[in-house]
Amino acid sequence: MPVIAAPIEVPPEGPGEQPPPVVVPEVGYASITYIDPAGTRWPMTDTSGEWFALAEGVSGLGAAPYSLTSDPHPRGGARLRHVQPLPRVIVWPVFVKGADHNVFTANWRNLARAFTRTLREGPGVLEVARPDGSVRRIRVYYQEGWDGRGQRATGINWDSAVVTLWCEDPYWVDAVPVSVHRETGARTDFLVPYPSISSGQVLGATTVTNAGDVDVWPVWTITGPASSITFTRGDTGESFTLAPAAVGHGALAAGETVTVSTDPPQVRFQDGANWIGALNWPAAALWSLPPGETPVTFQLAGAGPGSAVDLTFYPRYETA
Repeated sequence: MPVIAAPIEVPPEGPGEQPPPVVVPEVGYASITYIDPAGTRWPMTDTSGEWFALAEGVSGLGAAPYSLTSDPHPRGGARLRHVQPLPRVIVWPVFVKGADHNVFTANWRNLARAFTRTLREGPGVLEVARPDGSVRRIRVYYQEGWDGRGQRATGINWDSAVVTLWCEDPYWVDAVPVSVHRETGARTDFLVPYPSISSGQVLGATTVTNAGDVDVWPVWTITGPASSITFTRGDTGESFTLAPAAVGHGALAAGETVTVSTDPPQVRFQDGANWIGALNWPAAALWSLPPGETPVTFQLAGAGPGSAVDLTFYPRYETA
């Protein structure tokens, strides 16, 4: 039988240089950085810099907001029918200064552009780093608030704005992905050293741990050779099968890869071709991983040396 390799934890990617940590409302001792759509990092907790967040007035960094739908109960009260996570709104007061009016104006304009460009170029990222090295992120869009205080002495070499940031996904995401890797081992000769056989399938049964607070939707990468691949969530029985022949390709050759994203549903061959038709619709269920441990099984038919499956996801959290 093929030997299945043990899970491999992907080493964390460096989050970049962090500003000095300070005490932030709803968060505690942390350093915070805003990353604009162009990838420029704007430190927000370095009080020795020319801009930084004001502790007073910060909100929206705690647990995600929810809408509860209920039905009246005949004996009184109600019964909860549905829980819907809502977009998050973060209020972020920012102080800006400069050595003189020209420097202040340049800083003010640059920060305004860093926030508002999210409306044209895609979301920015608010990043919260802890002293223990953990980093959580959330995607943000500028909503409103880049106005000065309008008081005497402001607008010369200092001013402040209370920015409102809108988050379509209310959950914080770990900066470091979790990855599980499985691949075939070496095949054996039938008669050496004694009669034995090698299976034509890769059977992987493992327990995947989601250390986050809410469900995650993993990404699967399949490396050939393989003629079909089935992924099953053990606790619910949900599964989906990828069959390359369904899109006229035939079995995956050695080294060929296909990536399956579960949210939003997407299947891409290595050249970018759309393989969504390779899934066994309508029975296919692109399942999620709930918090805690989940039994997972994946099976590759027609496997050989080099056949592999990689599962990747980013844990998601209620708070920063």
